[in-house]
Amino acid sequence: MSAPGWLTAQPIAHRGLHDRAAGIPENTIAAAEAAIAAGYAIECDVQPSVDGEAMVFHDEALGRLTTSSEPTASRNAADLSALAVAGTQQHIPTLPAFLEVIACRTPLIIEVKTQFDEDPRLARRVAEVIAGYAGPVALKSFDPRIVGSLAELAKGVPRGIVAERSQEDPSYARLTRTQRFGLANLLHLHQSRPDFVSWRVDDLPGGVPYLCRQLGRMPVMTWTVRTDDQRKIAAAHADQMVFEGFRP
Repeated sequence: MSAPGWLTAQPIAHRGLHDRAAGIPENTIAAAEAAIAAGYAIECDVQPSVDGEAMVFHDEALGRLTTSSEPTASRNAADLSALAVAGTQQHIPTLPAFLEVIACRTPLIIEVKTQFDEDPRLARRVAEVIAGYAGPVALKSFDPRIVGSLAELAKGVPRGIVAERSQEDPSYARLTRTQRFGLANLLHLHQSRPDFVSWRVDDLPGGVPYLCRQLGRMPVMTWTVRTDDQRKIAAAHADQMVFEGFRP
């Protein structure tokens, strides 16, 4: 399918319009409400609970944002939902609860987190949840296997590949050098078949996103825009930005 116009029509608030100093942590109901009030689309992340629920949370471990230091996937959904985020009154929402609050009021782009372990359960659960959602929603992942599988799991839902030029982050540690090269150059396009590309702003301009945009007719959204210089790069080389730390 071709990417719908709503996908890049509005600036996209990274993990919601969060402001920790104001008591609005990332990936929370408050951050979603703030983005909606300001007229932005929302990007969020999902991690799995031990009992198979999709939780709106970025990290594989709980320590950065909660009083627990355990792996996120070691706790059940009820326990995770009871955890306060960043010492505020906000808690980790389930994806169904997050969608209920957004209630079709703005586009939502969901990043399905991955450990590159070929485990399909989180992608399957996300697809189950959004199947009953009427609002504009898109899915993306760094993992081409997940993006490819979502073509069948979530038919008709726009799918994107998240990518960058180099793979130095520890999250890539499980991959071989050849696999990393394939990710950086999107050598999996025959498998992932994305509708859009989400490319790291500090890696723009670049040949791969340029060809995807110009020849593949795939919109390019870029992450994460935080400075004026990055905003200028995004305007010149992408179709929309995922931003944080300011209001466009």
